[in-house]
Amino acid sequence: MSGHDQLVYCLCELTRLLWKLLLPLLFLCVLLIAVLVLLVLAVRFWLQSKRNARWARDGRSAVAFFHPYCNAGGGGERVLWCAIRALQNRYPGVNFVVYTGDLYMTGQQILDKARRRFNIVLPRPVQFVYLRHRLLVEPGLFPHFTLLGQSVGSIFLGWEALTEFVPDLYIDSMGYAFTLPLFRYLGGCSVGSYVHFPTISTDMLSVVRERNPRINNPDYVSNSLFLSAFKVVYYCMFALLYGMAGSCSDLIMVNSSWTLNHILSLWHAPNSTTVVYPPCDVSAFLDIPLEEDGDRKCHSIISIGQFRPEKDHRLQIGAFKRLLDRRRQSAGGRETLKLVLVGGCRNQEDEDRVLMLRGLCQQLDIADRVEFKLNVPFEELKRELGDATIGLHTMWNEHFGIGVVECMAAGKVIVAHKSGGPKLDIVVPYEGGQTGFLADNEQSYAEAMERILALPSASRLEIRRNARQSVARFSDEEFEACFLAAVEPLMGTLER
Repeated sequence: MSGHDQLVYCLCELTRLLWKLLLPLLFLCVLLIAVLVLLVLAVRFWLQSKRNARWARDGRSAVAFFHPYCNAGGGGERVLWCAIRALQNRYPGVNFVVYTGDLYMTGQQILDKARRRFNIVLPRPVQFVYLRHRLLVEPGLFPHFTLLGQSVGSIFLGWEALTEFVPDLYIDSMGYAFTLPLFRYLGGCSVGSYVHFPTISTDMLSVVRERNPRINNPDYVSNSLFLSAFKVVYYCMFALLYGMAGSCSDLIMVNSSWTLNHILSLWHAPNSTTVVYPPCDVSAFLDIPLEEDGDRKCHSIISIGQFRPEKDHRLQIGAFKRLLDRRRQSAGGRETLKLVLVGGCRNQEDEDRVLMLRGLCQQLDIADRVEFKLNVPFEELKRELGDATIGLHTMWNEHFGIGVVECMAAGKVIVAHKSGGPKLDIVVPYEGGQTGFLADNEQSYAEAMERILALPSASRLEIRRNARQSVARFSDEEFEACFLAAVEPLMGTLER
């Protein structure tokens, strides 16, 4: 047998072997798919039976909000409680449930904090479903591949929530998009989402591609061509999965133009996506008087925001240090200025961050001019705003910026980051008049604050008036009207 014939014979034998193996493999794949489908159907049937049992017991529909950190006291929590208040007033015959991981707080304690922090009182109590495994979405659990780790963790946390309570309508109000397919396809629920900010964005991809050091792109990654290329691939793959999960939502509400642009590019669901600006209690700040402040002996600069890393309090402290250095020779010197940082701490990591910031103030020798106000009640927040001259905001690509709106409603001259929601939606001209200032680094922040302090009192007053009038479109009433209009089609599906 020639070499050619031997080669043909070997190829024929190899083909026969592969064919013999292929049929069992195909059969095995079909069998596994069938088992998986049956398993999914069995789980769905089990969950449906739990929901039917609840219906037989309660005789009414249930709307559940997934908000594991509902006691955090930030802007996302204000959205949660305002949304529930609006729905309770409109739909008195519906039960409302909140999935929370705040195990050591009673439901009444959580509601009391919402009243103290946001001045929000619900018409009637809500049911809290406590989740024991909130640790699965803590960023500290995933020092590497944090986005992927938290997203996988949210699936397990969502499964715990779904097995504890099966609602008729599920609303993710905290940005855990990977829970949406669970509730839609396994729970058989209508699903909606209120997106404060995308888990991943094209801006984050740009930062990694351009190898710029940021919170989400540490120096050891940005300095490495290989690690940067690997991270770009990782981000692109994650963005694809994130878009697939988000597209499962029947209704998508976003909080700003900036978030809208990113969600449209990732989730590709323009027909079900709408902008619903978050609620800001602007009316509660209208009793803070607007008057000239030229006779003040000390000008207070206030920052409102949770002590999270992305809020960039280090930038605020660094800019304030530069401002103090610039005004060292002026009348009164540093004694005429103070920085007040008002915010909430969600966990021990946030409290440790506050300790680090206090240490930074000591290191810069400005500790006597910086005050930290943690988890303060609403009335104390108002007092601090009333005493302030300037509002300060430093988060890069802030999705919206409720703290910015609160400062403007209180009649403060705001200096916000030149990006995201503050740039596109909030610190914009009002009837041709200036409403505030934008900056993006320590020097530009210090220059803006120095310019504000150098303005005549009457000029500052004009900016403050413009700012207050411009934020009326972000009131609680506007939010409730827009939110109810958005969710009305989904609430209609609750009729049985």
